[in-house]
Amino acid sequence: QVQLVESGGGLVQAGGSLRLSCAASGRTLSSYAMGWFRQAPGKEREFVAGINWNGGTTYYADSVKGRFTISRDNAKNTVYLQMNSLASEDTAVYYCAAKYGRYSSIVYTRTLEYDYWGQGTQVTVSS
Repeated sequence: QVQLVESGGGLVQAGGSLRLSCAASGRTLSSYAMGWFRQAPGKEREFVAGINWNGGTTYYADSVKGRFTISRDNAKNTVYLQMNSLASEDTAVYYCAAKYGRYSSIVYTRTLEYDYWGQGTQVTVSS
């Protein structure tokens, strides 16, 4: 079992930045591909960014490309999402997720592909 806890959400003005963290316990994160997803009120959960087990491969949704950066520190068992140039449409609950994938370059983009999920952290962008 992998337990994931997100942090770093909050209220920020449009154009501002936030860094989300996802800390894992229970298993070493280095065996897992990781993803960030978000869900706005009344909408389905959507893929934001993903990273493979060693950070060699990353992938972003078109809506965040060039503004968000996913990274990981396996020694700290933590994955990050740096969010810059935030806009009101980025307002959502952000979730991190883990999918076993050691030695794979694959980045997973679908919710059904992930095995473990955190509880989420709220990001609110005021215009």
